[in-house]
Amino acid sequence: MSIGNSPEDDRPSIGRVLQQARIAAGLTVEEVSTSTRVRIPIVHAIEEDDFSRCGGDVYARGHIRTLARAVGTEPEPLVTQYDAEHGGRPAPTPAAPLFEAERIRSEPRRPNWTAAMVAAIVAVVGFVGFTFFKGGDEPSTAGQVAEGPTSDKITPKPASSKPVDPKPAPSDSAIAAAPQDKVTVKLSASQGKSWISAKDHNGRSLFDGTLQQGETKTFQDKERVDLVLGDAGSIELFVNGKKVEDQFQPGQVERLSYTKGDPEVG
Repeated sequence: MSIGNSPEDDRPSIGRVLQQARIAAGLTVEEVSTSTRVRIPIVHAIEEDDFSRCGGDVYARGHIRTLARAVGTEPEPLVTQYDAEHGGRPAPTPAAPLFEAERIRSEPRRPNWTAAMVAAIVAVVGFVGFTFFKGGDEPSTAGQVAEGPTSDKITPKPASSKPVDPKPAPSDSAIAAAPQDKVTVKLSASQGKSWISAKDHNGRSLFDGTLQQGETKTFQDKERVDLVLGDAGSIELFVNGKKVEDQFQPGQVERLSYTKGDPEVG
């Protein structure tokens, strides 16, 4: 509801004063709203003496002060006029009740350390008592061992003095042996040197060169090993852990193939 000038008072209304001051300052409603952050509809309503959109007397007084400063007029006479037209300024709240309210409100936030400490002590005492009584109900194994008859005691057996048999040295067959799922070929140049060639089942070279007297070579493949011996008479041959007893002549060239299982010339 718009409030006009009182018949008993020739003073212009609050809204009229603010509007005239704004116009005299050369400001628009939009510019006043931007500088004061008071929304444009509220500025229009106050200039029309409609304070219902302010949200209450406190906000209305604040808007009046803000707008008055923005347009360059004295705010306090306008605030006094507003109080006179709207039932007067409310009495200030006594300091003591505010202090009491604040004090009472802050007390529940304090942690109750005393109660926490008492609860912790009770928990510790209860745990110790439970452990003590539980331990008293169980039979003492140490006491039974100490008080039992001497004949029940377990006498440790003396360590055996039997010497441990040394592991036998691996034989040539054991060295040349291989897993059953592979073929293993061992060549030893015991009688002299010999040129040899060894390939796997895919034809890839495993070795191609001279085996000097006293040297040994071992080859392994999952399917087959193909050999070429330049001087078969100088070579001792082991296949899958067994010695091949073929009598090769000195200077004899041999082409051999071996697979898994017993030695079988391919």
